[in-house]
Amino acid sequence: MHQILKETPGKEEYIEFLKHSDLGSQYPGENFDERIERLLSHANVSLVCRNEENRIIGVLLGLSDYAYWLFVTDLGVDREYERQGIGRQLMQEAHEMCGGKSEIAVYLVANEKAIPFYEKLGMKKAEDVMEYNHIAWTPYKVK
Repeated sequence: MHQILKETPGKEEYIEFLKHSDLGSQYPGENFDERIERLLSHANVSLVCRNEENRIIGVLLGLSDYAYWLFVTDLGVDREYERQGIGRQLMQEAHEMCGGKSEIAVYLVANEKAIPFYEKLGMKKAEDVMEYNHIAWTPYKVK
């Protein structure tokens, strides 16, 4: 049994969650702790899925204007809980929370391995997204 809550996790709890999910490999090593703190304090869409022991087993973080779009910055599920519909539930809840499918477009940057998951949700690769990315990005694994 699990429960999805509108909540922002604390930095330490989120970092602990990242150790148990593939989401932890998406961040650069540069200024990791400081950047995670900023991420958590500025995401205006934040959902947490907790198990019976109140441990985080899924997270969705994003930014929305609640009128036209939702940009999902983070969606991850604890490896022990994958393929149980938690990621799908988090996406559906966030979409509804921001205004629903008829009003809100969803964008995200997908890890190559996650593309089949997003395609099952009805998403497709966008051709109208621009990128400006010149940041230092050293691969990092949360430990």
